[in-house]
Amino acid sequence: MTGILAGFSGQLGKDLADRWLGLLALPGALFLAIVATARAVGQAHALDVSRLVHRITEWAHDPAVNTVGGQVVLLVAALAMSVAVGLVARVLGSAIERVVLAADWQSWPRPARGVARRRTRARQSRWDEAHREYSTRWAEAAHAMAMNRRLDPETRHAALHVRSSIAIERPDRPTWSGDRIHGVSVRLLRDHRLDLALLWPHLWLILPDEARKEITAARTAMTRATELGAWAVLYAPLTYLWWPAAIIAALLGLTARRRTRAATDSYARLVEAAVRLHARDLAQRLGFDYAGPLPADAGDRFDELLKSAPPAVVASEPERDQLAH
Repeated sequence: MTGILAGFSGQLGKDLADRWLGLLALPGALFLAIVATARAVGQAHALDVSRLVHRITEWAHDPAVNTVGGQVVLLVAALAMSVAVGLVARVLGSAIERVVLAADWQSWPRPARGVARRRTRARQSRWDEAHREYSTRWAEAAHAMAMNRRLDPETRHAALHVRSSIAIERPDRPTWSGDRIHGVSVRLLRDHRLDLALLWPHLWLILPDEARKEITAARTAMTRATELGAWAVLYAPLTYLWWPAAIIAALLGLTARRRTRAATDSYARLVEAAVRLHARDLAQRLGFDYAGPLPADAGDRFDELLKSAPPAVVASEPERDQLAH
């Protein structure tokens, strides 16, 4: 048993070290290398490789780093700074994720809340216009079918694509990713009266391991994508010292945006699929079942069993008489 625990502890330590090195130290070390490059060549010689090599050679021959002790101190300092920068990127990534998902935008500080409100209204207007266009195309197709004619579905599909590119459901948040997550709640509430916030913790506990693994991976991908956006923010100020940093920041920002949308869409699809596929399993665990497809009022039964509120205080007869008068 002791050997098994020792082996497990050793493997766990190795896994944690690998994750720590890959997620914090390496990106931070790359950032520090770019900072050093910016300081070495500056704006005027931004792409001068020979100048960069010359400056690095000068630093390498500095007496402060030319001894074993100096090199150890330099290595430890570089490692510590790399981890520190990685931690800053992680915290900044969490803040970016909060902005991107915008679940609590109505409680943001006043300037940001006003911007979010205007953007949400603009997205709603665009979505309403696209929805009217899609409804028109759908009505034309229905009329053609009634007349035993068939219209080309491409125009209807194009209208649906335009509407979906704005949001799957009518926008309620200022960002596409936020509305993609919110759309899952809207669809489940409309189709089955299911309260996702109430249902999800209970459902998560009974999901198969494979389903939980897929959902966790998608959620982790969202976090990694927003952290990539954080690195773009950190690289942007380096433009003041070295103009190629602007290219790096732009590429990181565009990649982060694309990955965030893809990860959010994947996560939303998996959550909705998990609820639709396993809500019946949760119903059985709670002591009731449905015959056939999940009914439109399925959420009512879950609400009865899962919601909890303080019991009402029953007034005594003298108190009721006093209230009556």
